[in-house]
Amino acid sequence: MPRVFALLALLTFAHIGAAQGTKQDYERANSVGKWTAGKVTATKVAPNWTPDGQQFWYQNANKEFVLVDMVKGTRQVVAEDKLPKDAKPTPPPKKKRFDAADEGGDTFVRLAQPPRRGAESPDGKWATFLKDSNVWLRDTKTKEETQLSTDGKPGDSYGTVFWAPDSKKLIAIKTKAGGDRKVTLVESSPRDQLQPKTSTLNYLKPGDPIPLSKPHLFDVAAKKEVATSDELFPNPWDTGFEHWAPDSKRFYFTYNQRGHTVMRLLAIDAESGKVTAVVNEECKTFFDYANKLFVQYLDDTNEAVWMSERDGWNQLYLIDLATGKARNITKGEWVVRGVERVDVKNREVWFRALGVHTDQDPYHVHFCRIKLDGTGLVKLTDGDGTHTVEYSPDRKHLIDTYSRVDLPPVVELRRTADGKKVCDLEKADAAELLKTGWRYPERFVAKGRDGTTDIHGYIVRPSNFDPNKTYPVIEHIYAGPHDHHVRKGFSPAPYEQRMAELGFIVVKIDGMGTNWRNKAFHDVCWKNLGDSGFPDRILWIKAAAEKHKEMDLSKGVGIFGGSAGGQSSTRAVLAFGDFYTVAVSDCGCHDNRMDKIWWNELWMSWPVGPHYAEQSNVTQAHKLKGKLLLVVGELDRNVDPASTLQVANALIRADKDFELLVVPGGGHGIAESPYGSRRRMDFFVRNLMGVEPRSR
Repeated sequence: MPRVFALLALLTFAHIGAAQGTKQDYERANSVGKWTAGKVTATKVAPNWTPDGQQFWYQNANKEFVLVDMVKGTRQVVAEDKLPKDAKPTPPPKKKRFDAADEGGDTFVRLAQPPRRGAESPDGKWATFLKDSNVWLRDTKTKEETQLSTDGKPGDSYGTVFWAPDSKKLIAIKTKAGGDRKVTLVESSPRDQLQPKTSTLNYLKPGDPIPLSKPHLFDVAAKKEVATSDELFPNPWDTGFEHWAPDSKRFYFTYNQRGHTVMRLLAIDAESGKVTAVVNEECKTFFDYANKLFVQYLDDTNEAVWMSERDGWNQLYLIDLATGKARNITKGEWVVRGVERVDVKNREVWFRALGVHTDQDPYHVHFCRIKLDGTGLVKLTDGDGTHTVEYSPDRKHLIDTYSRVDLPPVVELRRTADGKKVCDLEKADAAELLKTGWRYPERFVAKGRDGTTDIHGYIVRPSNFDPNKTYPVIEHIYAGPHDHHVRKGFSPAPYEQRMAELGFIVVKIDGMGTNWRNKAFHDVCWKNLGDSGFPDRILWIKAAAEKHKEMDLSKGVGIFGGSAGGQSSTRAVLAFGDFYTVAVSDCGCHDNRMDKIWWNELWMSWPVGPHYAEQSNVTQAHKLKGKLLLVVGELDRNVDPASTLQVANALIRADKDFELLVVPGGGHGIAESPYGSRRRMDFFVRNLMGVEPRSR
């Protein structure tokens, strides 16, 4: 009988995979970055350009000197003394004052020209200053001072001034103060004293009063305010993109209404004070101002470039500022990801696009340019992957680097005139990496909840993967609507690889409600963050497991994530506990009423309604099934740590078993610390793999 039991144990070991949470598995998992480092070569090109725009050179992975003739389309290895002496590397990009970065790290130029702001008028005759919350004028010659506004007061005062080019009018922004909510943090174990410390941070939450900023028009010669009605901008979340017309007849600004269902480009007539809507965007859900607000004024032609999802896809429009008439610059069932530059002289826009090549992953970044009249679209990149580019100094050529999770970088030289490839430069070599047993993540696509929409994700396997064995499945989730989150570019050490090395198959998926598909796909998140795309994710995982029998769903699926991913991973075992059976949630924004105002009101809207409470992990805590580990740092300054503790309190009141790890001195994302990461790994090994972890 003992021999029979031993045989059964051996068969069980074989069934669940080669790795079983052993010390060796942990060592391999915790050193992924080390054993994969330096094993992929020829991943990039660092060019040195000649001033004449005809050549550049670089060193390849073998330290050879490569000379490229862009005109002839040739690439050759040469001796160092054959290199052009006047070639120089690309200078670092200059910091533009009016740039804005999105969550994905992309940068786009928000304004072609900064507005005239500040103390002194363009003609130098006047200067403004603030006194007792009001705007005053000073004659720069006589020093005579005149009070211009009279209604300013503490908590409702004037600030930034925008002078008209002719110095006859000015706009002053008056801001009424918002709420003063503060979050108090307790540091239980400070390093410099025995007793705990407290600290506070300003932290508005959904529904709180917000600062209200509105423009006021003043006549400098008459030294009085010109009355304007705020009927078209009654409740601003924000005003911005301020700009005077060069003839000083109109002042433009954007108005983003609180709740984000209204976005307008407004114009104030400098003589009458009348306010008109040049552009009026009203939507039933939300205007994604955090990622898709772009304005560039074209003074010479009295136009503006405007970004909008009005036709269901994020596109660019040319606006006639005199009439408000809009016509498409870009159009199609693909999206503009961001504007690189507006070339006023040649009347064209250079931009990044997603989905522009219909035979590729719709999230691949490609580079394009197009005329402002909507003609002459040139796709500057076409390789099957996600792209980054570096332009030659004369912008006639570009070095295009593209990759996928399953394709190491490929580098090409291309022409910007027609987007045609001039020559191949480098192709990365991953042979040494593959010798370690490392495997490319597998891209996988399945239909979503509607039966027609493609849902994209990837599958990560351990380096000692055996296709004849089965492995428990874990999803790494982040469903924040501000972006998509399935990585598209190549990495020798993907984040999910660490967990996979313990003997799991790990998946990452972008369900409905995430960003950068069409408007309908994104709108699933509206007033519905609790959805987190789970109906799509579950179908995707089931489809993947049907194709890949090594994916073992018999004990349910594990899930983990931090911040918004912490909210979602807990939600998984509350609302979908028959499918997701083990969850680790780090620093979760578990109740959207408890989290930062901008992020939550953008997707959950305003005013705060019953849907906030209905989707809270606190109100749903009594539905917990399976195993849950909550992790939080006591000094989290991103998400109020009380959010996690309120879930814990609700679970206790519901008499639910769970684990709670509060890390003294820990901040946001504390589960990524060595201790937090080890506890997370142990939790999955113990509760999903069914063995006692041997992490130490």
